Amino acid sequence: MSRTYAIIAEHRDGKLRQVTLEALQAAQIALPEGGRITAIIMGSQVDSLADELAAYPFADIHLIEHDSLRHYHPEAYLAALAGVLDTIRPDAVFIGHTAVGRDLAPAIAAKLKAGQLSDVIAAESSGEGILFTRPVYAGKAFEKKRFTDFPWAVTIRPNNFPAARTAGGAKAPIVKTAYSPPPTLRSVVKDVVLKTSGKVDLTEAKIVVSGGRGVKSADGFKPLEELAEVLNGAVGASRGACDAGYCDYALQIGQTGKVVTPEIYIACGISGAIQHLAGMSQSRIIIAINKDPEAPIFKMADYGIVGDLFEVVPLLTREFRKVLE
Repeated sequence: MSRTYAIIAEHRDGKLRQVTLEALQAAQIALPEGGRITAIIMGSQVDSLADELAAYPFADIHLIEHDSLRHYHPEAYLAALAGVLDTIRPDAVFIGHTAVGRDLAPAIAAKLKAGQLSDVIAAESSGEGILFTRPVYAGKAFEKKRFTDFPWAVTIRPNNFPAARTAGGAKAPIVKTAYSPPPTLRSVVKDVVLKTSGKVDLTEAKIVVSGGRGVKSADGFKPLEELAEVLNGAVGASRGACDAGYCDYALQIGQTGKVVTPEIYIACGISGAIQHLAGMSQSRIIIAINKDPEAPIFKMADYGIVGDLFEVVPLLTREFRKVLE
């Protein structure tokens, strides 16, 4: 029996999010022979993004455009998806493990009466199906699970699968779907005020420079911001720094904040509480900078620098700037 998998494409500031292509790669690993993968993209004035998606190996692209979909709204997005999901009847749905994906995936699973796995970091074929790996116990352990029946929904943690490649010249057809907001919507999103860590999305950044209580003040984040800018990275923070009012909670990394998996994670003035480690422990390389040689973060770090971050970080910034220029 031929299977159909669907990718829910995410975008931000007029650009496709990298995790969309990573979700496509995960779907390609899981897709049985003879299956097809379709994409669904929603938003306002996203026809150019649909064209961009068409360059990838999708069977088709389902485009849903409406001004009311400019910002994410769970009821509106699910209402917009309903018709397409009823039409294509996907056996599996893949979406990024982002703020949108974490909110939307359970609703999609409920509509499809599907099983769901969240925060998947790997997929592999086995004799009994596809095994999905996800971290548990704040990243201290991993579990492998498989679905015993269709349909199912999966969220993919950013930066764990390579991005899928284009189809090499072929273009997938784009199917436009009409949408009108249902009168039963209980709220409408008029505008969204974004508070970000800079030009690079924190959850998809390859390099993250993060600060804890050791930065001492809001001004203490300035050296971290300079280093992140030189490295084309993003700035994050521990909950302690956010609770102290040094930065906005939009930067928080940890069990109750964002989960990141960068190539390099630079922890500055962060002690290494288990709640914070849950959000960054899967980083490829962890570099810790702390004055306390007994700080728990050093047990997790691949490289440690015992010193004052206000002396060490500017030195790193200066040297990286020389090398990169």
